[in-house]
Amino acid sequence: MAYILGFIAADGVIQKENQCVSISQKESYILEDIKKELKTNQPLYQNKKTGVYMLNINSKTIKDDLMNIHGIMPCKSFNIEFPFVSEEYLYHFVRGYFDGDGHVNSHKYFVSFVGGSYNFMNSFKDILENNKFQLSFVDKEKQYRIYLSGKNNVNKFSRWIYKDKGLHLKRKYNIFQEKE
Repeated sequence: MAYILGFIAADGVIQKENQCVSISQKESYILEDIKKELKTNQPLYQNKKTGVYMLNINSKTIKDDLMNIHGIMPCKSFNIEFPFVSEEYLYHFVRGYFDGDGHVNSHKYFVSFVGGSYNFMNSFKDILENNKFQLSFVDKEKQYRIYLSGKNNVNKFSRWIYKDKGLHLKRKYNIFQEKE
């Protein structure tokens, strides 16, 4: 579930006006995997213009848990706080967030994250530093970025987020595998 929480923190939308939590992604299979994990039979919708798939989760319990336990609110992009995630599940959360708002360069040893909330990204930076990753933190016009670079650093990050990998985007995982 920590993976799904990270994915929602990155790419989820919590509706103000109803009990719906929406998740969007280019690859439909990851949304199907999330559906199985959440034991929901909600259909996927595809935006015909963009090709992006959307899963709408209609659950008061999930919405309330996201808001009341994890502090993930509607209009979260600029005001989300880093949710409490137990240390034993932290790498699952980071993998989910990475699959939503992270990037791995296929030609260089380079990983980046982007977010609109200073508090979230600064806490995220601290967590990565506490796990001994070397990084840089950049504030660029209210877009906060975390960069990891270097072969050893990027490979260490890959091994950390993919141990006991469970849910993951195959596209990003495969790029890391080519680097090992």
